Amino acid sequence: MIKEISKISIEGGIKIDLDQGVDISISFKEGVEQVNCFYAPFFESNPVKMGSFVGSVKEGGPVNFSNVKLNVHGNGTHTECVGHITKDFISVNEILKKYIFKNHLCSVYPTKRDDGDLVIERFTLEQLLGDVVSETLTIRTLPNTEFKKTKHYSGTNPVYLSVDAMEYIVQKGIKHLFVDFPSVDREEDGGSLLSHRTFWKGERANSCTITELVYIPNEFPDGENILFLHTAPLSLDAVPSRPILYPITND
Repeated sequence: MIKEISKISIEGGIKIDLDQGVDISISFKEGVEQVNCFYAPFFESNPVKMGSFVGSVKEGGPVNFSNVKLNVHGNGTHTECVGHITKDFISVNEILKKYIFKNHLCSVYPTKRDDGDLVIERFTLEQLLGDVVSETLTIRTLPNTEFKKTKHYSGTNPVYLSVDAMEYIVQKGIKHLFVDFPSVDREEDGGSLLSHRTFWKGERANSCTITELVYIPNEFPDGENILFLHTAPLSLDAVPSRPILYPITND
């Protein structure tokens, strides 16, 4: 008889309960109730049709067998690497070699600038992360509602990180960043992408990733936890991903 494993210990003797994982990804799904940004085409799934064969049980076929059309950056939770901004092709799965991390989650109220932009500023992160030491950081913006899971962000100038804030994240040694908004840069910035470039500056380009469009339920507390990062095995600069948060147990 195989014994079911529900609790494990990882580096440093940290214990987690595998039954307590919280999926913070937003699914790629059909219909208007899907998250969308940067005017990307909506996610689509269509049954394959070849001669008399149709890849849909509903339409009389023997199996469901579909083609999908997606925009990784615009249709759901995704993890991206420096290949997002380079001429040379670099894929996430070349960069990402570790999948379990000690993570820190912090909830942040963006600052409203005089021009109306909502920005996560350096001084805010300094107050929240002063003594934090962590390989990964997950940012939950406030207010936090489930509307984030279906919001159409295009043309709304969503929340983003200031370059100073990103420089602080880099100084803190954060290698993997998770955010619940479409991009760490302003929606329209003339193509400068300064926060992306700051995050991947120098040797960091070889090992660091950014995951965008996550959704963290309010019930999951700020502070230290363990994050498992699952990524699709696609050879692209960004891939659909499924980060799972686990609270650290005391027993």
